[in-house]
Amino acid sequence: MAIQIIGAGFPRTGTTTLKQALQILGYNDTYHFKDLIADSKKLRHWQELEDHGKTDFNRLFEGFKATVDFPGYPYYKILMAQYPEAKVILTTRDVDKWYESTSKTIRKSGPQTLIAKITLLSKMIFNSNLRNTFKCIRFMKKTYLSNQFNGKFDSETHAKSVFFEHLENVKSYVPKDKLLVFDVSDGWKPLCAFLNLPIPKEDFPHLNKKENFHAMVKGMIEAAAQS
Repeated sequence: MAIQIIGAGFPRTGTTTLKQALQILGYNDTYHFKDLIADSKKLRHWQELEDHGKTDFNRLFEGFKATVDFPGYPYYKILMAQYPEAKVILTTRDVDKWYESTSKTIRKSGPQTLIAKITLLSKMIFNSNLRNTFKCIRFMKKTYLSNQFNGKFDSETHAKSVFFEHLENVKSYVPKDKLLVFDVSDGWKPLCAFLNLPIPKEDFPHLNKKENFHAMVKGMIEAAAQS
C-alpha cells in the first residue's frame, strides 16, 4: 500500500488531530509516533532512514495510507522520492504556543525525578517491551530535540528560528500543487478542498492537549511495563 499523504509538520502542531481527521476521511491507518510505540520493532527502519537514508518501506508502512508527526516528518524529502504521487501537509501553529507546548510535553516526556528514574530502570531490566518503548522515546528526543535543534531547544530564540526555518524549507521544496500549509484550527474546509473530498458531517477533531499528552505517555509506559 503506497503512502498517499506525508505530514511534514513538527510535533505539537496539531499532528494528532490531523491523524484523526485523516482517518475520518478514510486514510486508514495514518502512521504517528503512537504507532511506533505500538510496534517498536519498526524502530530499526527509522534508524536505517536516519543513518543511511533508506529502508524497507513496504514493511515499514504496511497497512498505512498516510504518515504524520514524528518519526516521519524529518524524512519528508526521502518519502516524497519514494512516493512521488503523495501530497504533503505542513501543519503549523502560533510559534509561542508551539514552543510552550513542546517544552511542557516532549521536552519532559518520561520520568523526571531521580526516584522515578531508578524505579523505571529496575523494571526495564526484566521487561523488553518497556526497554523498547524507551528506545523509541530516546530516538525521538535525539532526532527531534537534539538533532533538529542542535541540542539548543532550551534556547527559545533558537528553537523558534528553527521552527520558522523548517516551515520555509518545506514550502520551498514541495511543489505548490502538492502542498497544504495547514492550521488545524481552520477545520475541515481547507483540508477537504486539498484532498478533493466532501466535508464530513462529523465535527472536526481537536486532540492531544498537553494534559492528554502526559496521560498518553504514562499509558504507553504502563502498558509496556505490564506486558
